[in-house]
Amino acid sequence: MDLDHQHNGHQSTTELFQITHSEMAEDPRIPEPQADENDLGNGIVGYMLMVLSWFLVIITLPFSLFFCFKVVQEYERAVIFRLGRLQSGGSRGIFFVLPCIESYTKVDLRTSCFDVPPQEVLTKDSVTVSVDAVVYYRVSNAIISIANVANAHQSTRLLAQTTLRNILGTKNLHEILSEREGISASMQGSLDVATEAWGIKVERVEIKDVRLPVQLQRAMAAEAEATREARAKVIAAEGEQKASRALKEASDVMSESPAALQLRYLQTLNTISAEKNSTIVFPLPIDLIMSFMNNFKKD
Repeated sequence: MDLDHQHNGHQSTTELFQITHSEMAEDPRIPEPQADENDLGNGIVGYMLMVLSWFLVIITLPFSLFFCFKVVQEYERAVIFRLGRLQSGGSRGIFFVLPCIESYTKVDLRTSCFDVPPQEVLTKDSVTVSVDAVVYYRVSNAIISIANVANAHQSTRLLAQTTLRNILGTKNLHEILSEREGISASMQGSLDVATEAWGIKVERVEIKDVRLPVQLQRAMAAEAEATREARAKVIAAEGEQKASRALKEASDVMSESPAALQLRYLQTLNTISAEKNSTIVFPLPIDLIMSFMNNFKKD
């Protein structure tokens, strides 16, 4: 069972990564070899050079085997050129290279990442911010990454910088601060479409940091503080309003019962004596004051 599982896994891996000659012919992105009158590699000269190469291998046996047999790791692919023409792609493991007429280039298929340098961007609402990001990508087609672009990795880095500036230039500041996931997804889609012709697959884009100018940070902090102070004043005013209503209701209740007012008076004296022992209070009956006031009005 283990052998069958390993055999099936090997077949699936081969179907996924290895590109045969028929697949190369079906893929429109892979440049097809065109006939050239000045190209001598497909004629008798090419066959003569190949025969000479084999003859050189044979007469230098077994030393030539150390230079002709090449090994490529499982996560790499070898793109082979013979006399400047593309022969095959997707080779891995051990393979044979004819000396002098064949050359090969190794392509790493593992996921790689790079940091996008901080970009000074002018947002839609005319605010200058500095934004950096990180991009995760891998080579999806080894042949295209070699035959269609001079340096696929460097091209992807430069394209990521321009794409980041272009996308952030259409956003407001609050959108950049609150919609990082949406911006990352939009940037990933744009990069993936643009790098498909280079054999690059962009897997993930993440916005790392958004740096604001110091003056803008101070202005935003002052605005937030003013908003908090205004909210606190509103809450305090609402509390005073509720307290005044409660005092009015209490005064209405006390006016109906003189004994309640006397009890409140005694309770106030008890509170003062408990908190401030050095305070001297002289109780003065309200009735006595009222009698004096009535006599003053009569006079």
